[in-house]
Amino acid sequence: MKRLTTVMVGTKSTFGNRFLVALAGLILLCAPSVAQQTPVAPEGTQVATEETPAAAANADELRKEAQNPVASLISVPIQNNNNGGIDPGNRTQDVVNIQPVIPLKVNGNWNLIVRWITPIIYQPLPAPDPLPQVGVSGLGDMQPTFLLSPAKPHKLIWGAGPIFQLPTATSQYLGQGKLAIGPNVVALTMPGHFVLGVLVNNIWSFAGSGSRRDINQMLLQYFINYNMKKGWYLTSQPILTANWNTPAASGSVWTVPFGGGVGRIMKLGFQPVNISVQAYGNAVHVPGASSRTVRASFALLFPKLSKQQQKMMMEQKLKQMEQDQPKS
Repeated sequence: MKRLTTVMVGTKSTFGNRFLVALAGLILLCAPSVAQQTPVAPEGTQVATEETPAAAANADELRKEAQNPVASLISVPIQNNNNGGIDPGNRTQDVVNIQPVIPLKVNGNWNLIVRWITPIIYQPLPAPDPLPQVGVSGLGDMQPTFLLSPAKPHKLIWGAGPIFQLPTATSQYLGQGKLAIGPNVVALTMPGHFVLGVLVNNIWSFAGSGSRRDINQMLLQYFINYNMKKGWYLTSQPILTANWNTPAASGSVWTVPFGGGVGRIMKLGFQPVNISVQAYGNAVHVPGASSRTVRASFALLFPKLSKQQQKMMMEQKLKQMEQDQPKS
């Protein structure tokens, strides 16, 4: 089966820029109307207004579940990473990660959290001036992860399991050409309005193209969220990486970003969503690599409902549809 790769000449990653603009506009446009919409949590079907404390509590619970990597919450995050400042020519890479999360019940004591990361990449290629910029776009290397986590949460919430990297890239410029595996661990706690945690993994290659460099690389992401009223939250989720087999002539190993952003748990119609925009600058990075990142994410949330709650939700949907119909 032939793999498809798109070569783009004289153009930058406009999809990523449009995604960022659309997401920022969505937050601003939807903000005034959210308080009038239906609940954003699995318990109850109260209207989420300031006059209904139960609904506010439910919103807080859903928000913390959405910020917990091992929660029993089905979600479909779509994350766009716009990585600028690549030399030569101050070029921009764009990576869209589609990463559905599905929790599976193993037994009464354990859950298995499956996350499958599928990257769609635009990679700029070096081109001497005055030639137009040349880039390659296509599918990158997929990363399925599996986290085994206690079903009953404690003050310290954790999960551990394997992470794989599959050589699915449609171009040599979009992936590493190796099959890799390694351990993946996450731990977090939720004191008061905060969600504090860290995720770390390291992968090693064990099969794949003999002409490609072996993989030995680590990823560490700490996350600090401060939850505010009406679903808003402040967040910092920098992704630190270390390439122990770096090909850089300088021997540079680390990429260390600093920054943060803002997000909101809200509803579009009857669908709970998690929207955020963040910006990071790389204080340390490989020479010639990206010096900054703008990250925008949009996640569909599917909290579990009991049969009674599903019935109540359906009745409220029908009631709202009747109210929205024009009067004759």
